[in-house]
Amino acid sequence: MTLPETIPLLGISWGDLLFLTFAAVMLVGALAVVVMRDIIRSGLAMIIAFAALAGIYVLAGAPVVAATQVLVYIGAISVLVLFAIMLTQTKSGPRSLVFHSQAVPAGIASILLAILIAVVVLSTNWSTTDTVNWTDTVTLAKRLFEKFVLPFEVVSVLLLAAVIGGVFLAKRERGND
Repeated sequence: MTLPETIPLLGISWGDLLFLTFAAVMLVGALAVVVMRDIIRSGLAMIIAFAALAGIYVLAGAPVVAATQVLVYIGAISVLVLFAIMLTQTKSGPRSLVFHSQAVPAGIASILLAILIAVVVLSTNWSTTDTVNWTDTVTLAKRLFEKFVLPFEVVSVLLLAAVIGGVFLAKRERGND
């Protein structure tokens, strides 16, 4: 038995329903990152938002980008952030953090940024004349390792420096003040 092209009661396609589901999960996860008071749970919500974005990439027909999203952002960046939080977080810190008291300026900045993004998106000519197939793995690998090898290596060194710096900050001994 095959599924019909559209959902009978809603009248939208299954792909659109999946996109709306992934988009909703991503937005709720991103909102949870900003709103939650527990920083560990915020990090876990960030992983959920990144996973939903990987699902959107799969729906868009870019499985290589989706795999990169999972490997780099979920597998490396999020885990690095969580490790840094767990290594440097002290239990004797203040209950109310500084960025929790800046909700009004952050809200104003968010609204201004949303307006700016809307203006840019609406004024951009979205022509589809790009001849490079970025979903082809061979083309992507050749571009990455021939043309963009230096930025690729610079990013890897920066990530290594961030890990070493986080471990150094977490393990340094406190002096007698």
